[in-house]
Amino acid sequence: MGELKIISYNVNGIRAASKKGLADWLKQINADVVCVQEIKVAREDFDPSAFEALGYHTYIFPAVKKGYSGVAVFSKQKPDNVVEGCGIQKYDDEGRNLRIDLGDLSIMSAYFPSGTTGDERQGVKMNYLADFVKSITDLQKKRTKLIVCGDYNICHKPIDIHNPVSNKDTSGFKPEEREWMEQYFNSGFIDTFRYFNQEPHQYSWWSQRFNSRAQNKGWRIDYIAVTKNLEKNLVEARMFQDAVHSDHCPVYCKLKF
Repeated sequence: MGELKIISYNVNGIRAASKKGLADWLKQINADVVCVQEIKVAREDFDPSAFEALGYHTYIFPAVKKGYSGVAVFSKQKPDNVVEGCGIQKYDDEGRNLRIDLGDLSIMSAYFPSGTTGDERQGVKMNYLADFVKSITDLQKKRTKLIVCGDYNICHKPIDIHNPVSNKDTSGFKPEEREWMEQYFNSGFIDTFRYFNQEPHQYSWWSQRFNSRAQNKGWRIDYIAVTKNLEKNLVEARMFQDAVHSDHCPVYCKLKF
């Protein structure tokens, strides 16, 4: 396999991002695998031609509800296997998980629920986190080399959010969410960005209100997590904060085999 360059990007609508030059940007970056979240497009409305022209095999897993959620994976190498969903209908209806297998390596695009619309969705989010751990633990029994890319909708530590004090009880930075993240990274996953970068003010999402992005008042909620057995393969990780196709920016990781 040699080098493997991976991008994870919540595009906040793939058709909207495409109109802002997403394919041209991907051509420059030339990643091997692109994991996309919040595609907001139905199968019949998705046009893969711009991505296929770059050499990608394209796979999408949309939500049942039109214009909502959904994930995708674009891969230069044709996968041996593609798995849609996690086998739990209520989450699969929302198009939350899509996995490809390349040899003994599995790469997942995941879009974790947001709890920002109120207590009911926060409850859904906490249930999802518990169920996700179970499904990922089961998966690791047969697929030991695993990369989980996506919008986790959680800031792990105070360094990951512009104002940790005023946001301490806000969805995305609640103590129970951060505790889940802590356990997740302690269970054998590496936060690839923080593995290489300890600087503050590094964010992957900005509110579209209050001129937040221009002032860099953001949240780091997008991650590429790899299992501990891939630590020796890690080469670099970064974020492309100058890419502006979305209210998120792409996160990037390179591995060498």
